[in-house]
Amino acid sequence: MAIVTISREMGTGAYHIAAEVAQKLKYTLVDGPRIKSLASKYGLTAEMLQLVDEKPPSYVTAEDRKRAAALNVIELIILDLAKKGNAIIYGRGAQDIMASCKNVLRLRFIGDLDERVERFAEREWIDPDMARSLIRRSDHQRGGFIHFYFDRDWRDPANYDLIFNTSRLSESTIVNCVVEAVKEPSLKAADKVTAGVIDNIILSKKIETALLNALVLEDYRPFNISADKGDVTISGYIISEAQKKAAVEIVGSVKGVLSVNESIQVIDYKAYKDKM
Repeated sequence: MAIVTISREMGTGAYHIAAEVAQKLKYTLVDGPRIKSLASKYGLTAEMLQLVDEKPPSYVTAEDRKRAAALNVIELIILDLAKKGNAIIYGRGAQDIMASCKNVLRLRFIGDLDERVERFAEREWIDPDMARSLIRRSDHQRGGFIHFYFDRDWRDPANYDLIFNTSRLSESTIVNCVVEAVKEPSLKAADKVTAGVIDNIILSKKIETALLNALVLEDYRPFNISADKGDVTISGYIISEAQKKAAVEIVGSVKGVLSVNESIQVIDYKAYKDKM
């Protein structure tokens, strides 16, 4: 059945709804605790996970690149679980990670700010003013993450299949609606090709992670990377022929890569920067 992705404003009660839907459908709920439980198997520490999870990346320093690589590892965890099917992926830009997969049911949860504040304050036993501040910061951070990392406005309704206002609809109504929507024939029909599509995304992410982690690449800026059954195409900019050669070798060494087609342009942008 369809893979379900969830985008949510803080305090909408989306997590409890996701858990209920997962129980009814017998789906795996891919959430923060699930990702944390698997992180060490992917070489990701709990400290780094906390630093990068749903936070905008940067690519300026070597430490920035480590954090960007860690974000890729989170995506690989999500993709591996999604490939198994029957999954609800909670947050983390999952619908954008799997934008090329046609069996994804994209959900968005919103709600009245005052109601969200009240719900969150009661749940966490905190002052309403503090709850309001935390909600505003959380919404801003998650919206910023989606905007920076995926170049998308997370509030744009065109990016979702269903948007639920939890201030207007009951939890049971929303759960039943999602359970029925998952049965959509067009989503089921797309299941047949999804595994191959996800394999291509996984290979691209592994390549990007290898490049970000490569100390030999002094000033790497992310390439455009696409993969199709092991045939990889990369394009972008790099500062020298030696760096270009090293980058191509790194890509070719990633397990699963059968061929590398590149259109990398050598531009010493560091020299231009020094003259400014």
